[in-house]
Amino acid sequence: MAQRIDVKDVSIYYGSFKAVEDVSMTVESRSVTAFIGPSGCGKSTFLRTLNRMHEVISGGRVEGTIELNGRNLYTAGTDPVAVRRTVGMVFQRPNPFPTMSISDNVAAGLRLNGEKNSKRLSEAVERSLRAANLWNEVKDRLDKPGASLSGGQQQRLCIARAIAVEPQVLLMDEPCSALDPISTLAIEDLIFELKQNYTIVIVTHNMQQAARVSDRTGFFNLQATGKPGHLIEMDDTTKIFSNPREKATEDYISGRFG
Repeated sequence: MAQRIDVKDVSIYYGSFKAVEDVSMTVESRSVTAFIGPSGCGKSTFLRTLNRMHEVISGGRVEGTIELNGRNLYTAGTDPVAVRRTVGMVFQRPNPFPTMSISDNVAAGLRLNGEKNSKRLSEAVERSLRAANLWNEVKDRLDKPGASLSGGQQQRLCIARAIAVEPQVLLMDEPCSALDPISTLAIEDLIFELKQNYTIVIVTHNMQQAARVSDRTGFFNLQATGKPGHLIEMDDTTKIFSNPREKATEDYISGRFG
């Protein structure tokens, strides 16, 4: 079941450096939320806090509250690995496990979670590949290396791997930046389908992509060089792109800076 995310007064640090300051927002269940903004403003850093991946970085820490359907992800005793099972991640560049087959790539997380039943694993592989719109392209070569697929297919394989463990939220960090236009369109179509069952948050530098795929858009920016990134504005995507409240948002979308 897809879940809602509530963020309150979140600041993010690399050691003593504050990278992102005082972000509050709500990400609705079964929706696509896009984060846009210039490079270095903290979009991807903030995205990684939503499944506790930021703290994997040496010196990385988070202040504030992030709740998933009312459960604070950062309370003492909360298992970060369990959080990452609930909040999956797809990275900028496709990263299938190169020595594993297509099938084993999809099943990797399930096996890590202790699933050993071959029938259940096989069913989960097919279900996940179908959900990622990849099954018909690979069903006759599931034993071939995942790295043998094209770039767009590899990214859909990574999405299949992420959803195989049945998360409620799917984070995507510029998932199309390394792909050609046809593969990008396939991923965008897939995002539209996946939001029926998942809460999706995507970081993108592509304004047209944000406008096409998202229900709501958040604009991040730096207040000044060397200062933390801020969430300047967040609203329905149609309003952000047609009538933003903030001049900085309008300037960025119109290409005046960034």
